[in-house]
Amino acid sequence: MPKTLASIKKSLDSNLGKRLMLKANGGRRKTIERSGVLAETYPSVFVIELDQEENSFERVSYSYADVLTETVELTFFEDTAGNLALGQQ
Repeated sequence: MPKTLASIKKSLDSNLGKRLMLKANGGRRKTIERSGVLAETYPSVFVIELDQEENSFERVSYSYADVLTETVELTFFEDTAGNLALGQQ
């Protein structure tokens, strides 16, 4: 698991355009699970384009700090060495 914001951003930059599963804390003991594609990365946030048939939103954005604090967990599907899980122990 990447330990710094810079290493998390670098890891996400190398996975641009890949499909992923997103698990996020929805508050009040809710966990939100969505699937989509990592669309863009910016200096402070990253953007995921969600699958339209499942979700009412087209895009969501999260900060790299959300991954670091494990508020958001990302699992990439297209990694040949197995799923890359960011934000998990």
